[in-house]
Amino acid sequence: MNRRTFLSLAAAAAPAFPQAPKKRLMVHADDAGMCHSVNVATIKALTAGAVQSASIMMPCPWVSEMAAWARENTKMDLGLHLTLTSEWVHYKWRPIAAPAAVPGLLDPDGYLWRDVRSVATRATAQEVETELKAQIAYARKLGIAFTHFDTHMGTLYARPDYFEVYTKLAKQNQVPCMIPRPSPALKAEMAQYPITEQMLARKGEEGFPLLDRLVTGVPGRTVEERKASYRTFLRELQPGVTKLIVHLAMDDPEIRSVTNAWEQRWADFLFFTSDEARALMKELDIHPVTYRELGS
Repeated sequence: MNRRTFLSLAAAAAPAFPQAPKKRLMVHADDAGMCHSVNVATIKALTAGAVQSASIMMPCPWVSEMAAWARENTKMDLGLHLTLTSEWVHYKWRPIAAPAAVPGLLDPDGYLWRDVRSVATRATAQEVETELKAQIAYARKLGIAFTHFDTHMGTLYARPDYFEVYTKLAKQNQVPCMIPRPSPALKAEMAQYPITEQMLARKGEEGFPLLDRLVTGVPGRTVEERKASYRTFLRELQPGVTKLIVHLAMDDPEIRSVTNAWEQRWADFLFFTSDEARALMKELDIHPVTYRELGS
């Protein structure tokens, strides 16, 4: 896709979203493919229309299950959750690229590093690009018709050269990627990253669709705390396009063995598959939106 075509696609989408007076919400489930519990919850939520979009972690052990479902449900808004970290203590994954090609991404045991800082201080932009291209190629091999890219744990925002790789690959693959519009509210969200407002704005000028707001989480650990936070979030939602990132899982022994944050994932699933959430969004005149529309 050349620059003219890319800009034309973005221009076609622009009138419907950044200037739209309606409250448009994308409830986006991260981490599909991570484990069976996450897959079951994500599939249930997507099928019920409780969430509009999700993204898949290609290096993870349960990606084949999610890919099989994606092949049978090609109208769903499924992206790639580009993954450069493996954060859990006893549940790990390795890069898809050959280890010799991405040594800076490997911990001493050959897995991806657990944290963003370890990646950012060791992996070159070329190694990052090599691994991401391998993940994209694997997604195509598995028959996933991906609609967008985003970044696991924000790693692709950890260095400007990583960010350039991220946006370059999105453009090459003719899909939108998660980029928020600069705003006062975004400063706190992005404070830990070296990506400036000017860099984000420049991507808008280059033709990338920008989200009006990006919300990566809400307060609360227990089911009731998170339900209360989501009620407040929905009632305070402003006009424009907002992406809300959620993390879904069932309540089962598998997810409890992976993370001590299992209750937060279970709470996200319970709220967004509830009649209460659907009724509240209808009452507040909140309209669902997906990357398919944003990137069309």
